[in-house]
Amino acid sequence: MFKKNLSVFLSMYKNRILKHSRFWLSLFLFASFYSIHAQENLIVNTFGRETISLNGTWHYIIDPYGTGFYDYRYKEKSEDDKSAYWNVPETKKSSLVEYGYNDTYSIKVPGDWNSQDKIFQYYEGIVWYQRDFDIADLKNNKNYFIYFGAVNYVADVYINGKKIGSHKGGFTPFNFEVPKELLKEKNNFLVVKVDNTRHHDEIPTVNTDWWNYGGITRDVKLVVTPDVFIEQYGLHLDHDQDILLAKKNNKFKISGIIKLNKTVSQSKINLEIPELKITKEYSIDGDSLSFNLTSKKLKLWSPENPKLYNISLSYNGEKITDKIGFRKIETSGKTILLNGKPLFLKGICLHEEIAEDIRRAYSKKDAEHLFRWVKDLNANMVRLAHYPHNEYMTRLADSLGILVWSEIPVYWTIQFENKTVLDKANNQLKEMIYRDQNRASVIIWSVGNETPVNETRTEFMSTLAIKAKKLDNTRLISAALQVQHTKGDVYLVDDPLGEYVDIVSINEYIGWYDGLPEKANTTSWEIKYNKPLFFSETGAGAKGGFHADKETRWSEEFQEWYYKSQIEMFKNNMPENYSGLSPWILVDFRSPRRNNPETQEGWNRKGLIDNNGVKKKAFYILKAYYDSIKN
Repeated sequence: MFKKNLSVFLSMYKNRILKHSRFWLSLFLFASFYSIHAQENLIVNTFGRETISLNGTWHYIIDPYGTGFYDYRYKEKSEDDKSAYWNVPETKKSSLVEYGYNDTYSIKVPGDWNSQDKIFQYYEGIVWYQRDFDIADLKNNKNYFIYFGAVNYVADVYINGKKIGSHKGGFTPFNFEVPKELLKEKNNFLVVKVDNTRHHDEIPTVNTDWWNYGGITRDVKLVVTPDVFIEQYGLHLDHDQDILLAKKNNKFKISGIIKLNKTVSQSKINLEIPELKITKEYSIDGDSLSFNLTSKKLKLWSPENPKLYNISLSYNGEKITDKIGFRKIETSGKTILLNGKPLFLKGICLHEEIAEDIRRAYSKKDAEHLFRWVKDLNANMVRLAHYPHNEYMTRLADSLGILVWSEIPVYWTIQFENKTVLDKANNQLKEMIYRDQNRASVIIWSVGNETPVNETRTEFMSTLAIKAKKLDNTRLISAALQVQHTKGDVYLVDDPLGEYVDIVSINEYIGWYDGLPEKANTTSWEIKYNKPLFFSETGAGAKGGFHADKETRWSEEFQEWYYKSQIEMFKNNMPENYSGLSPWILVDFRSPRRNNPETQEGWNRKGLIDNNGVKKKAFYILKAYYDSIKN
């Protein structure tokens, strides 16, 4: 495996390489291939490994022109250019230095930059982050990886003046190995160039309905591993077994896969699940291992009983710990089944945002704050829109028994004809699935939201759906669709993407964007597909604290009327495959599209809770509906 830092190699042999243009070209192409495919090597479960936290106070430079990266001809600066912002500024009194890092310009990591200083309030562009770090016990027989939970959107990472990698994607994790020859025990100079500029050929694209928070928004850490180590693993109930028969016979088949970072021969891996009295030793030849085992008296994970088992994997002196639940999610005709029983999804959508502070959510405390409201609503499911949320959310959902829909930001106006854009979407899909493959709470992988129906888009989206199922056949695949047309008061759902998903999920706003709430009372539905039907969005706006008669839009009474009408429709005018809903949205959130100066003020007001954390009247209407539904 190509693990050495290419820039170090090139700097050592630069003169020789320049004499051999063919060698230079081939090496460049190989390096380009490696940088594109590097995140196949994503390290899963950094929580259960030896790590050194790099969270805390960093320095920053705002660089709207990219001066630290480009020269005055707008070409990327050479690695040893003293004016490049990834290098330690010179301190000689005769030096011409036009940048620097000091405590005057400090910022907290993790966290978005927009909420930390008014100078960032509307900023989109490049910001350089810098901090020093020490490694008290630097060992030659250890590997060191720098791991980022997420950086929005492009990250270029430099350590001690050498670039170690780049990553695109604002909501998925990535890591790069740091060559040991670059590291020191004291004063390692770490720089990250972060750019959240929106582009038409990125995922998401320029057009969204949420705030484009920039920065290093999730945890940063050094992961310390042996030279050869377990890179990824997955452990779950075998999806092919008959779960009802397994429960009857009290005999459950568990399947697993383990991937090492390197190829080995005749090596041993140990698995322990103490509560199940499982201790297994497996032989591995190559870089991966798949296995099956049988367990009796296994307690299945569910919202009513979110049972998690302590597990450990030991290899080459490293012991990785995790907590994993075992459950089976599937569909049978028009019904969603969890552990063989029909499941109704009492959901709610939410953004990764703490509205009261006008910032990105990033911590376990933030996750607890949001899930407290979810539990108050008596919901059993969340749609984490419109991108993968931080790992604290899915881990806490595991322990609380909250089902999760996780989604990549293929949103609205993606360039569906662009093969490079499809590659980017595929990469984010893989990173989402790799990170959360052991989270029992995650039952749905979504490949996008409200994409326009045409042949090119359907080919793009179906490719993602097929890829998701290939990567993980233990979960359901879906996408949030739009209702395309009506036949009188009958709403038709016949999007061709429905052929490729496990549940047909639709966004509808009858009574908000389509007439008044009373229209829902005469609406019925016709579904082309013999699959479960899920309402992935529905909702209406209201400014918290604004009260009027129910016909007055933006009042809490209008939103209350809307939810009452929707619930009457759900109770009386639904086809038999109606399997749940996740209204839009739990809490008001920031959006630059919402500019009514009296009612919106830059906020999407469809929350059931306002931006001050106060529940609106509609919250209690939905809660009462959920209280009345028993699975």
